[in-house]
Amino acid sequence: MAERDDPGIIGRRVQQLRTERGLTQKQLAEPAYTPAYVSTLEAGRVRPSEEALRHIAERLGVAYEELATGRPAHLATDLRLRLTDAQRTLATGEAEIAAEQYTALLAEAQDLGLDAECAAALLGLGECAMDTGDLTTARARFEESEKRLADEPLPVRVPALRGRAVSHYLAGELRYACYLLESAIDELNKGGLHDPDALLLLYAAVIAPYMDMGAHARAAQAAEFALALAPQVGDPALLARMHRSVARTMIAEGRMAEADASLGKAAELYRQLQIRTELANCHWMRGYLYAQNGDLERAESELREAQAMHSAQRAALYTSQVAVELADVLHRRGKSQEAATLLHGVLGDLSSERGAVHSAGAHRLLGIIAEDGRDTETAEEHYVRALSLLERAGAAGDLADLCRLLGDLLRRTGRIDAALDAYRTGLGHRTAPGTTTLGPAPAHPPL
Repeated sequence: MAERDDPGIIGRRVQQLRTERGLTQKQLAEPAYTPAYVSTLEAGRVRPSEEALRHIAERLGVAYEELATGRPAHLATDLRLRLTDAQRTLATGEAEIAAEQYTALLAEAQDLGLDAECAAALLGLGECAMDTGDLTTARARFEESEKRLADEPLPVRVPALRGRAVSHYLAGELRYACYLLESAIDELNKGGLHDPDALLLLYAAVIAPYMDMGAHARAAQAAEFALALAPQVGDPALLARMHRSVARTMIAEGRMAEADASLGKAAELYRQLQIRTELANCHWMRGYLYAQNGDLERAESELREAQAMHSAQRAALYTSQVAVELADVLHRRGKSQEAATLLHGVLGDLSSERGAVHSAGAHRLLGIIAEDGRDTETAEEHYVRALSLLERAGAAGDLADLCRLLGDLLRRTGRIDAALDAYRTGLGHRTAPGTTTLGPAPAHPPL
């Protein structure tokens, strides 16, 4: 909410409204205040308390906000309704149209001095930018939203903070994403701000970076806390997000049927809410689950559905990330040429600052395909590029998998010492089902 006008402006407003209504200062003041207080207030010589303004607003028959700011209360209400409309537009996958709506609403909220509504519009713009893969803009919008809410309690700031953390995660900055989310969780819990919605949002968000970093115990604990909080949360979209996130920890624990059921719950909620981007992500996660479990035909079907949905919504980054996982499935089904074509088509859209883990996954797969074609030099180039991306991101499961592949290649080409170095690097990390970006991790090297 914007700050009130200064005492002089409020005083003149009170005097004008009182005169229009034919009230004396005594009639306006009674029974809680004196005529002298009203006279001082109208002269602008005192800053009225909220309690005093609410009393006077009631006597004048106007809303408190209109008396304090000069704006009719319905303007803020109308703006909030239109923010909800923009949110629905984004949910259906029309990120570019939603961004136009949010931009117009932000300008209007700024003109009216409505900080909460400005923050909501900035949050929406951040989500739009993240959906279209513009992570730099997304991060800037989330940061602006947080600044607008600087004086608000932490639970109010959590959605913007979570958005900023996810933008760092998608950029391959896994540790910093975890730091942001963990710091907020600690502050909420230590400060006694037990807000179930805020905590569930944070716990659901931290699972993916934990898993990519190989922090399986922390991911499992976050999933456990999220499931315990679920009965206290009424937002179905938030519950759906939780079910989708928790499924990955179940995959890592080999609980494939439970993971599938959890994804089924999430997908059904997203269908009811008509949130197409998240529904596409459910197909994506289901494809990942089937790929981890070796059910490649179903994996391909789910991933193709996810890719088509994200592509239709112009979610460029997500489309490219799904394509990498689809290429892995195609390769494992013997369609290596199709997989390579798909990878070369999306590799330019991925980088160390944009989908770093999947960029590494693309190079890993191209390395495997090159090895299959006995082009060891090209394979090694791809493996080394993937290794650089993964070391920067700190994606432990993928790093262990890749070190094994690189070590095997080096060993076959007679470079035993270099192979041992690669194996040792890989053995410093744990690979298990659900901890790599792509299909099942290979066995540990034969040392």
